[in-house]
Amino acid sequence: MDARTDAAPPVTGSAPPGARPLTTEPKAAAGRRQKLFTWLGLGIAAAAAAWGAYWVLVASHHVDTDNAYVQADTAQVTPLVSAAILSAPAGDTQVVKKGDVLVTLDPTDARIALAQAQADLAQAERRVQGYFATNDAQAANTAARGADIVRAQAQVESAKADFERARTDLTRRQNLAASGAVSGDELTAAQNRFDQARAALASAQAAVAQAQANRAAAVGQQRVAAAMVAGSTVASNPEVAAARAKVDAAQLDLDRTVIRAPIDGVVAKNTAEVGQRVQAGAPLMSIVPVQHAYVDANFKEVQLKHVRVGQPAVLTSDLYGGGVKFHGVVTGVAGGTGSAFAIIPAQNATGNWIKVVQRLPVRIALDPAELAKHPLRVGLSMKVDIDTNR
Repeated sequence: MDARTDAAPPVTGSAPPGARPLTTEPKAAAGRRQKLFTWLGLGIAAAAAAWGAYWVLVASHHVDTDNAYVQADTAQVTPLVSAAILSAPAGDTQVVKKGDVLVTLDPTDARIALAQAQADLAQAERRVQGYFATNDAQAANTAARGADIVRAQAQVESAKADFERARTDLTRRQNLAASGAVSGDELTAAQNRFDQARAALASAQAAVAQAQANRAAAVGQQRVAAAMVAGSTVASNPEVAAARAKVDAAQLDLDRTVIRAPIDGVVAKNTAEVGQRVQAGAPLMSIVPVQHAYVDANFKEVQLKHVRVGQPAVLTSDLYGGGVKFHGVVTGVAGGTGSAFAIIPAQNATGNWIKVVQRLPVRIALDPAELAKHPLRVGLSMKVDIDTNR
């Protein structure tokens, strides 16, 4: 057999009847790819447009951060008097109400001080009553000294009359003695009576001066006595008021031996132990008012352009997860960044300065009803979203 008869027919550009051309399949695939890219481009454009609309209408009016933590105005419990602890019924994590007994101190010293102050008050009242009695006595004494002056003046007038009578009698006898009508003894007796009358007048005048001096002394003593009681009663006298203030202070110290909760909250950082002697001002525990907790959200400075007081916020906590939403209101923005109030503030004027984006605390008040339903604790992490468009 001839080898050429078994060889394959030569390949020509024509295809058998009913067969597809070799170049048709690549063209169809190219068309499908083109349509796919077209739809993909349209999808991306639609997504970009949707995102742009969302950003313009919604996202651009919201700022959020997860650098936020629960805070509360914690009340620190400190004794106001020094004494030993008799009992400490409140323990850590215990929920207390305002007025509940937290610590009881030994009241012995305070009771003794109160008894001493009460005794001093009683003495002061009696002493002031004596002041009033002295004032009345001095007033009566002044009146008596005035009467002494009147009596002494009357004695002066009587002495003057005696003196004039004795002088007239002496003058008459002296005139008669020259004619021998009056004896020497009679003249001498008249002279003696005159001398006695003159001495009596001088004595009466001296008694008036003494009575006036005594009255002046009595008036001075009355003024001193009146000054001790002027414008007051026994109850309102300064000495009694001072003694009563000491009684009140002693009573207050006694009352302070029972330390009560200043607010509602949860006990934390309790260090009170029975038998321990505490000093005034030493911290014993803290009361955390979890029912009045708030959130300090530390936003970047570039996020705060449109943040204002009164704007609403939605918060979630790591404790409850995203299923529990808290609603709050912006109540204030801090007066400075955390670095500005640090113990060692940043020295940004140095040569190796590197700019760091700062954060500023924003305070957010929470809804009390939501806090009661889902309690939070100080220090828990929160996520905050503020609507700056409202």
